[in-house]
Amino acid sequence: MQIRTSRFGRSLAGACLCACLAQAALAVEVGGVKLDDTVQLASRELKLNGAGVRYKVIFKVYTIALYLPEKKTQLADILPLPGPRRLEIVMLRDITSDELGQAFMQGLKRSSDQADRTRLLSQTMQFGAMFEMVPGLKKGDILTVDWLPEEGTLCKLNGKQVGDMVPDLAFYNALLKIWIGAHPADTLLRAHLLGDMA
Repeated sequence: MQIRTSRFGRSLAGACLCACLAQAALAVEVGGVKLDDTVQLASRELKLNGAGVRYKVIFKVYTIALYLPEKKTQLADILPLPGPRRLEIVMLRDITSDELGQAFMQGLKRSSDQADRTRLLSQTMQFGAMFEMVPGLKKGDILTVDWLPEEGTLCKLNGKQVGDMVPDLAFYNALLKIWIGAHPADTLLRAHLLGDMA
């Protein structure tokens, strides 16, 4: 009986170890932040397409991850992709809401042409007003920017909705171009978000 119990104990320990290793394989660490390999959004499973760290000079500012219904390596394949999407930003240092808002607006200006900026002006202003509702972001805060089909762009800070939904997929795509467009905030970060995790 003791031998059987011992074998059972070893089997159970082995099963637990396998389960732990399998769980560890479902996450990736980027910039000291553990990111899930998949997330659920709008009743769909999204896959981690890529992730990287945004630096300002030599300082880490945030880790950002892109989740899509299926993995893609080209912007042209991502923009028309149906279904929900998520950008997840995990702060690695404290910044003011003004700093974050300016970074978003400068990114939109750099990555979109004049025609797009004019067409999306009201939505950009609505999105910008969101930053006035947040006093600042602290290290460890999580900002998610989700595209929900037939609803719009939804921002949440630590799981709590910030501002109103912003309609139009073109606006969400303009946000994506800040990081993965032709004139990204960081070319290495762009490569990482498009699946080059090396």
